[in-house]
Amino acid sequence: MSFEHLRLITPIHKALKDEAYHVPTAIQAKAIPYILEKKDLLGCAQTGTGKTAAFAIPILQLLHQQQDVQNKPKHIRSLILTPTRELAIQIGESFEKYGKYTGLRFTTIYGGVPQFQQVKSLQRGVDILIATPGRLLDLISQRYVNIGRIEIFVLDEADRMLDLGFERDVHKILRVLPAEKQTLFFSATMPPTIRQLANSLLVNPVKVEVNPVSSTAENVDQGVYFIEKNDKRSLLIHILKNDNLQKTLVFTRTKHGADKITKWLQQSGIKADAIHGDKSQGHRQRVLNNFKAQKSHVLVATDIAARGIDVPDISHVINFEIPEDPETYVHRIGRTGRAGASGIALSFCDREEKMYLRDIHRLIAKEIPVITDHPYPVTFSPTLSQPSANGGKRSTTRVFRSGNKSWRQQRIA
Repeated sequence: MSFEHLRLITPIHKALKDEAYHVPTAIQAKAIPYILEKKDLLGCAQTGTGKTAAFAIPILQLLHQQQDVQNKPKHIRSLILTPTRELAIQIGESFEKYGKYTGLRFTTIYGGVPQFQQVKSLQRGVDILIATPGRLLDLISQRYVNIGRIEIFVLDEADRMLDLGFERDVHKILRVLPAEKQTLFFSATMPPTIRQLANSLLVNPVKVEVNPVSSTAENVDQGVYFIEKNDKRSLLIHILKNDNLQKTLVFTRTKHGADKITKWLQQSGIKADAIHGDKSQGHRQRVLNNFKAQKSHVLVATDIAARGIDVPDISHVINFEIPEDPETYVHRIGRTGRAGASGIALSFCDREEKMYLRDIHRLIAKEIPVITDHPYPVTFSPTLSQPSANGGKRSTTRVFRSGNKSWRQQRIA
């Protein structure tokens, strides 16, 4: 299917051609027709599946078909609520690309920066507002924003919104929205709390689901190192230096951990930066731009900050720490191997993290091959499953490649 089969108007077709977009992704092909029919929609899709275009394109079309291009917008007609500054900026850029020929006005508001320019943009009039919860509530309380006449509401990354502690803010915003509106609800996962929120928001929704969270891309080679916790630092430096990796995303659980790892790498002569919620907006954008331009070769991130990272051609993802939530593992390694490219995902597992790795194996329904050829062999048993009845263990080996280097892998069953 091409975009021409989705009944899109000429201004949007022209913008998509400018971006060399010809074939919609699965979520776009499924969601756009329903949204154009003005149905409420429940979308389950991971970051990186083209989800933003899936709602931005039909929103632009619906609003364009009813706009008065001679006058500035009289009120905000669509609100996109998203959890982080990076995601808000990314969504704003998407509306700018797809909507440049529609005559519609849009702006982005988020915290961490002065509100002056954002207020000026609002006062000029906007059709579409992309916002994070905290700054939106601030500007509503100051009477700079009125969302009482919204026609289309999008709650994006709903699971991350609740993970970040925005549940109370979200409910405050929902109380201000009009009762009659089209609502689009997107989340990468659907735990009970998210399903309950969706049920309270949506009216006879269409459900669209692609790339279930339990799936990992076939074009991403996965490997795990069993290693003592104190050796992880040395192994990371060893891999980054010996393989000359150029675009690597390293995940850690905490902000403090991200800063500490970045400092280690910089002291070892590796160009690295950290990104997490305690960094200023200016710093975060500068770090992302440097990573995209390969001025820094390694980006160390927490899971929350990484939701807003939209960087093409990430070749490697390294889990310095195994995530406690197995679904987080799937999201992490999904940052590489995008748009049909190949990628490599490596994980460091110490003795305390073996249970987390076992949970990942259960979720993805396969075991991640073990890399045994490295300078820091373990002193504990890496066995994750019970031995066979005769007390033996079965194992297979294969070659794992990264750049010009290869390792022997052992798969223990």
